[in-house]
Formats: sequence, structure tokens, C-alpha cells
Amino acid sequence: MDDQQIITRIASGDTRHFEVLVNRYRDRIYNLCRYLLDNPQDAEDAAQDTFLKAYRSIGDHAPSASFYTWLYRIAVNTCLDHQRKSSLRAFFFPYSPDDPSETFPSPLPNPETSLAEQESMLALQAAFKKISGKLRAVIVLKELEGLSYEEIAEVLDVSIGTVKSRISRARDELRNHMKLFTEQK
Repeated sequence: MDDQQIITRIASGDTRHFEVLVNRYRDRIYNLCRYLLDNPQDAEDAAQDTFLKAYRSIGDHAPSASFYTWLYRIAVNTCLDHQRKSSLRAFFFPYSPDDPSETFPSPLPNPETSLAEQESMLALQAAFKKISGKLRAVIVLKELEGLSYEEIAEVLDVSIGTVKSRISRARDELRNHMKLFTEQK
């Protein structure tokens, strides 16, 4: 069954089919949330919230729209909400930047990987954490999820020009933060 057939069944009261959509998109939504948020627990919470919100508002999904982009829009907005809450939490309960739970797991394949590659990855991770949630979202959707400008615009509910501007600004900020990080070493 395609997404729209499943949605039609859910909307008509057969809610057990929602599990099919969750299984179909669970990993992609979690990965999106993981890249947008600073730690795995927040990403897990945001992914669960995303599916809960989608379930509650499944009747609002327009049949002409892609379920995938609709779900991504919910996930991005949910992550932005989590970031706002985290900012308040961090203000009152600061964490240690040396806490290993606050870093992405290393994607490096083996210990023989060069030190320069490790330092570049650390610089990128540090830079990624410093840019705003809106800029993280466009980078994740473009570079990691491979969405087109049009799809990103639909997910974020902004114009294509705004998407292009944010991607450009995000890349510039990432470069500047990485440069600062490497100069500090």
C-alpha cells in the first residue's frame, strides 16, 4: 500500500495502519531529529512527538501533498520546539561541554583514520552545534536527506529563495566556525 491508501484507511477509523507509516519512516525521522538536536535522548523524544502529532492531525494531511514532506515539516517544527525548551533548560541547568553524551558518535571507520580527518570531523561537529536550528534544518534536509530546494521549501513552509539564502548562510557560518575551531587548536 502507498502512503495515501494507508492514510485513507486511518482517516476512516482503521488506526492500526498507522504503525505501517511509523515503521516506514521511523529511522529517517529519528536521524533528522538526531542531526537537528544535540543528543540522542532529545532526538528520540522529538521523533516520538512527531509521530504523535502526525497521528493526531492525520485528517489535516492534504491528499495532494506528499506524506513524507508533511511528516518532515512536523519533525522540523518539533525539533525547533525542543531546541527552544532546551535553551531554557540549559540556561538554568548548564551542562559540561566535555560531556561525551553531547557529541555525535564518530562516523570514522577505524583507528587508522588520520588525525587530520578526525580533527576536521570534530571541527564540523562543533560548528554544526553552533549554528541556529533553522540553519541546521536546511543543511540536514539538503545535504543529509538529499531533498530538493522545492521539497525543503515545502517542508519548512518557506519560499525557495529563503531556502537558498539559509543554505548559503549556513555554509558560510559552518566554514567560519570551523576556521575558528581549527585556529584554536
